[in-house]
Formats: sequence, C-alpha cells, structure tokens
Amino acid sequence: MSFRVEGAQNQSIENRSNLINQKIDRTFQTFFKESLQTQASSTEMKISNHAQKRMEERGIQLDQTDLTTIEDAVEELNQKGSKNSLIVYKDMALIASINNRTIITAMNANEMETITNIDSVKKINV
Repeated sequence: MSFRVEGAQNQSIENRSNLINQKIDRTFQTFFKESLQTQASSTEMKISNHAQKRMEERGIQLDQTDLTTIEDAVEELNQKGSKNSLIVYKDMALIASINNRTIITAMNANEMETITNIDSVKKINV
C-alpha cells in the first residue's frame, strides 16, 4: 500500500513539473513577439492627466494625425538626445517627456511666457 502512495507522490511531482514547464515558453518566437509588442507600445504617445485637464480647459484637441505628427517629432528629439522638450505645433505648445513619450502639459502658444526645465525646443511646421 505504501508503494502506491510513493508512486502517486512521484506522479504528482511529475505532473507539477510538467505544468510548470508548460507555463514557461522560452522559444525564439515568443521572445520575438514580446519584443515587437514592447516596441510598438514604446513608440505610442501618452498624455498625462495634467495635460488632459489643461487641454480641456483650453479647448485644445488632438486628432490621430496630430498625434502621429507629434510622435514623429518626439522620435526626432529622442534621436538627438533630448529629455524634456517644448513642442510648438499649430497654435499650441506642449511640454513632453521624451524618454517616457508623454505629453506633460499643454497650453495655447500665446500663453507661453517663461518655460523652464526643458533642454530642447521643436517647432513643427504645418
């Protein structure tokens, strides 16, 4: 009787190890897919809650074309080593964290007086 119990315990251990091995997929294809998903999400612009509130207060709206244009500008700033940038686009001014790909705040271009804590400026011509 004890032989069966030992056998059952061995089977139980084998089943657990099989379950663990099934959950961990370490194939090249899996790593490649994860890399593509991470890369795609890392190029997407985000808008902080603060920036969303400022945009609503000021009546600033961005459509998909605007976001694509801003993403291109952020990519160019990133390639040049910028960290925090002022992006002047149409009639708006956006402060963006380049590393985080996040618009931190937004204002109308005519509201710009003193801008601090930036290391670059990009004017997007439309």
